[in-house]
Amino acid sequence: MGGRYHSPRREDAAAETRAAILACARELFLERGYGATTVPEIARAAQVATQTVYTSAGGKAAMFAELLRPAINDPAAAAAGTAARSADDPGQVLALCARAARHGQERYWDLIYKLMRQPPDDALAQQAIANITAKCLEALTAIARRLWELDGLRPEITVTDAVDVLWFHFGQNAWCSLVGDRGWTFDRAERWLLRAAGHELLTESCAATLDGPA
Repeated sequence: MGGRYHSPRREDAAAETRAAILACARELFLERGYGATTVPEIARAAQVATQTVYTSAGGKAAMFAELLRPAINDPAAAAAGTAARSADDPGQVLALCARAARHGQERYWDLIYKLMRQPPDDALAQQAIANITAKCLEALTAIARRLWELDGLRPEITVTDAVDVLWFHFGQNAWCSLVGDRGWTFDRAERWLLRAAGHELLTESCAATLDGPA
């Protein structure tokens, strides 16, 4: 009995169709909003049948989740986080954390500011956002533990407190408020958030190394 027929050309075409559908979904979500966009509209933009959208990329929630997947598994942010957890100076640990957070926000800014800030109600889409939040908190917990290991935290700050402070300063809401709502540059926001977080978390001597022009 022969094996299943394998056609690389057909697989390539299917992958291209899926990529085109996701690109159109992304454009429409950003332009019109998730709730105002329909699957038939995505199909028309991608010049395919509506059923092809469902077969290739799933429904709206599945496409939303797929568009956020690169943000969850971003290698640059992971590398920066690894560098921060390997540093031996508390100020450098926090500076690398700020840089990793900034790059993650900046790289996916349109999706974060225009889509994640007003997330859809679909369970699958909500889970995608929850996955990003969990990944971020996991990274920040590792940073907080590293600061504790290096005796860089102020005596009254626990690791749990440190995670909360890091989340407040480097989670998406801080960047959305300063960059998106108030028009700050990412450079200015990174410098200010780093200094503010440092003075909240670090011992006086460690925090002093972060002072500089705003």
